[in-house]
Amino acid sequence: MSEYEKPSKAEDEYFARQELERRKKWAAEHTAEMADHEKAQAKELHWMKCPKCGMDLATVDFHGVSIDRCTACGGMYFEAGELEEVLKREHGFLHRAISIFR
Repeated sequence: MSEYEKPSKAEDEYFARQELERRKKWAAEHTAEMADHEKAQAKELHWMKCPKCGMDLATVDFHGVSIDRCTACGGMYFEAGELEEVLKREHGFLHRAISIFR
């Protein structure tokens, strides 16, 4: 038996490290895939649902801005920039009340 047929200890360690790195990379990719899948599932489950009571939200026009309103509890929910747009158009009580929180 020649020495070329038998792998050296260094070769075994090298291939073991290569296999470990490959498995780590696969695990990281799998974890990222699962996180994306869970995020998509949560979005599908909660899309256009009231955060207070869980019922459906309907889009309504309020001072020229489309906002989401709960069909059950009547809660109104603003997306990014919608409140500021309503405040630009409304200069009465609502504008003064919201300016307290700025």
